[in-house]
Amino acid sequence: MLTEQDLHELIALRPAYPVLSVYLNVSPSAGSAEAQKLRLRQLLKDYQATAARDAAAIESYVDHEYDWSGRSLAMYSCAADGFFRAYSFAVPLRSRARLMDRPYVKPLADLLDNYGNYGVALVDKQGVRMFHFHLGELREQVGTLGETVRHTKRGGGSTSPGRRGGTAGQTRYSEEVAERNMKDAAKFAARFLAENHVRRVLIGGTQENVAQFLSFLSKSWQSLVIGTFPLEMTAGHNQVLEKAMQVALEAEEAKEARLVSAVVTAAAKGREGVIRLEDTLSAVHDGRVQTLVISDGFRAPGYRCLGCGYLTSHALEECPFCGNRFEEIEDAVEMAVRRVMQDGGEIEVVHDMPPLEEAGNIGGLLRY
Repeated sequence: MLTEQDLHELIALRPAYPVLSVYLNVSPSAGSAEAQKLRLRQLLKDYQATAARDAAAIESYVDHEYDWSGRSLAMYSCAADGFFRAYSFAVPLRSRARLMDRPYVKPLADLLDNYGNYGVALVDKQGVRMFHFHLGELREQVGTLGETVRHTKRGGGSTSPGRRGGTAGQTRYSEEVAERNMKDAAKFAARFLAENHVRRVLIGGTQENVAQFLSFLSKSWQSLVIGTFPLEMTAGHNQVLEKAMQVALEAEEAKEARLVSAVVTAAAKGREGVIRLEDTLSAVHDGRVQTLVISDGFRAPGYRCLGCGYLTSHALEECPFCGNRFEEIEDAVEMAVRRVMQDGGEIEVVHDMPPLEEAGNIGGLLRY
């Protein structure tokens, strides 16, 4: 499974030779293993002349080493430098191949943004079950139970007097027990979320239980809750994952719409926002981009300064910053993604957002 460390290794790689990056959708819905191998050979056909050893290494891995347990596969080969990496994912990725001077990581940014580090809490009046899902797979599952909450008084029918003042006393006692359990569950959940570096939280349970549980979470954790849903405490982890991802993707679509609106509005007002390729590349070079927003599938050729790395969509004779010459690159957007991630910024790949398409398919929120 891909980790943050793996991603940073790919971003930091500076090989002396080109890297062949291949993403392959191996979901059962996309066809049999043999059909996918045929699709891979078609993807590699264009690189047999320019990267024959890398194409052979990737085809060999799929033929002899891959166990076909996932739904997509990412492979990176630079045979001349002895470099090869392969990662299997439980979520689908679109099939594609790129031969570039560095690994092609833009699809990974989209993958991590949509499926990376989710924490899910299933709550009731007695306890909580916690799940950590990363890239569509269950990483950890734990739980805690408190004192049993009694819904009827001890010792008989509903009209008989019970302990602690009969029915009313028993009800108050049950509410006190449930509240203690909820407080303990919230503390347990906060520790779990922090230990797993969770970035997004979803909560399942009855409306009443979810609301009470939320009230005992700190404001910092409440701010990371992106959705809630009804689900039984006894649900299996596959059912939890399916429901959580459904709610999470709906929340992600709404977030994308808000982000695109914020970028376009800020750029129009000249306030910490930028749109269109050239202006965005300039802001990336200055280290000003906090969140880079890109339409899914957007690519654009460009030029990179061999001295300071300045990116531009224009063919310039020399760099305006260091005076060095430029090299033509296949995808300036990919280089912008790398630069923003290296600077500690965020990448948001959005889907079917006409306002961003009208603004040139790329933009960003700026630090200043």
